[in-house]
Formats: sequence, C-alpha cells, structure tokens
Amino acid sequence: MQEKLQALQTEALEHVEQAKTLADLQNVRVSYLGKKGPITEVLRGMGKLSPEERPVIGELANKVREAITEALDTKKQNLEEAALNEQLKSETIDVTLPGRPVQVGGSHLLTDIVTEIEDLFIGMGFEIKEGPEVETDYYNFEALNLPKDHPARDMQDSFYITEELLLRTHTSPVQARTMGEYKGNKPVKMICPGKVYRRDTDDATHSHQFTQVEGLYVDKDVRMSDLKGVLNQFAKQFFGEEREIRLRPSFFPFTEPSVEMDISCKVCHGEGCSVCKKTGWIEILGGGMVHPDVLEMAGYDPEVYSGFAFGMGPERIAMLKYGVDDIRHFYTNDVRFLKQYHQA
Repeated sequence: MQEKLQALQTEALEHVEQAKTLADLQNVRVSYLGKKGPITEVLRGMGKLSPEERPVIGELANKVREAITEALDTKKQNLEEAALNEQLKSETIDVTLPGRPVQVGGSHLLTDIVTEIEDLFIGMGFEIKEGPEVETDYYNFEALNLPKDHPARDMQDSFYITEELLLRTHTSPVQARTMGEYKGNKPVKMICPGKVYRRDTDDATHSHQFTQVEGLYVDKDVRMSDLKGVLNQFAKQFFGEEREIRLRPSFFPFTEPSVEMDISCKVCHGEGCSVCKKTGWIEILGGGMVHPDVLEMAGYDPEVYSGFAFGMGPERIAMLKYGVDDIRHFYTNDVRFLKQYHQA
C-alpha cells in the first residue's frame, strides 16, 4: 500500500508539472483528489487494514494528499501570474501618444438668443414666467379678448386636441395666468419665453412650431412712452447702439392701441436696400397697451391699473442678427450650420 501511495504521488506531481492551463490543472486535481480519485479510495479502504497498518497508511496518505495539493496550488499561482503577464504585455499602451480630440457640443443658437433676451429684460427688472404648452381655449383666447367666433382667431389657425384644449398659439396665456394668480393685487413685470404652435406651411420664413418671447408690465400709471423706452433699450442693447426704432399703428385684440416696431436696417443704415425692401426699416415685434377688457378679466381695475405688452420671435431676431436666410435651418439639426454659431 505504501508503494502504491508513493507511486500515485510521483505520477500526480508529474501531471501537475505538465499542466499548461488552469483547465488542465483542474483536471489533475479532480483525477487524484476528487471523490472518485485513487487517494480517496485508499482512505476509504482503511477499514480493511490491520490495526497496526492503519496509522502508518493514514499518515502517509495525508502526506501524499498534502504534497499534491501544495504542488497544485503552486502551479496554479504560476499559471495565473503567467496569464496576467501575458495579458499586460498584450494590452500595453504608449501613454505618451496624443489622444483623440473630443468633440465638444454647445448650446443651440436659439437657446443662446433666448438667453440673451432674458438677460436683457432681467436687467430691466422683468422676471421669467413659464406656462403649459397644452393650453385651454379660455386662457389662449377668451382671457385675451378673443371670444369664440372672433374673426381674429383665423390669424392663429390652431392645433386643437379637444374643443377646449389646444397647443398654445402664443405665450400670451402665461400673461393671463400670471395676472389671474395676482388677482389684481400687485404689479406684474414679466417675460414668458417658450414654444408655440400654429397650423402653418413650413417654408423659409414660416414653421408650424416656433419660439416666442412675450413681455407684460402692469402697474399704476404705465404709459405708451414706457413701452417705447423699454423696446428702444432692448433694440440698442441687442442690435447695437446705432439702431433706431419706429412704432407703427397696428391691431391686436388684446392691446389698444397696438403698434408694430421696426428697427433701422443694419445693412444700409436706413438708406434702403434689398434686405429691408428699400424701406430702410425691418419689422421686429409687435406690442401695445393692454386692453382694458383683458385687465378686467384678470381681476385688475382698468381705471386704476394700466400696462403694456409685447411679443417677439427669437427665430426672426436670430435671422436678422446673423443673416440666416431660412428658418428651417434652426430645426433640421445640420451640424455644419450649428457649428457656425457655437460659442466655446
């Protein structure tokens, strides 16, 4: 029995030495030390030995098991180290090589325009307000002096969801909601930027979805001259100190009187060119004094309070400021176009 155990040890150690992979080593472990291995069979047969042989064979069997186990562990460690070294060798990189340039994105041109407009009006004491894009017919029209069947609704062909819900056609509902929240108890000085939607045919100057920034100032003794002063300050800060403005009579259901504002053409400086259609002026926005009916519906006494409102399209402003000739460029996400206006 002793000779058999020593022969098993010699044989097992040879197989351990010959193992090339961890899988080979595991097969050796199972073959010699597993439940059906020869070492286990020797230990199971201890009961057949004489009392004098049992301690001798038992001690020898344990020594053989320990020798094989130690050899297996040593070989496993060597194989793992060799595999790791091979992996490190194959994955070696030259850290001194220059890296690939990272493409850094930037904010969209319209986002920059809206942010610039917001900053200008915040500097004049206005606060930013927001409202839902899915609006009720009441706030989108009726609260702005546009009752049902009013002919001016045709100017804003709308996307209706139900008879009383629609995608807002302007950001003016935010003004009506804000005045309603204040219940005529305090002044309002706000602008409300956001997306609006109208059933329009998309072309170089029109889009079914576009952006608006509208402003509202309601307080005691607000005059048309205040509106002109605010808009003049905006035009000079945004387009340059040399810009001049003019106000022309117009009509909007929610303002009375109503005006449209033009700025002097930056190309010809008012002399007349193809950009301004030989007039020397370019239309930029609309506004006027808040209609007394709108104030009254919002809870303000028109005998005490007055106010002005205005609205502008950031797309049109961006087109004028940067010479963009097609509004669709803002929405088609052509990286070549957007990169021209990226501010690092």
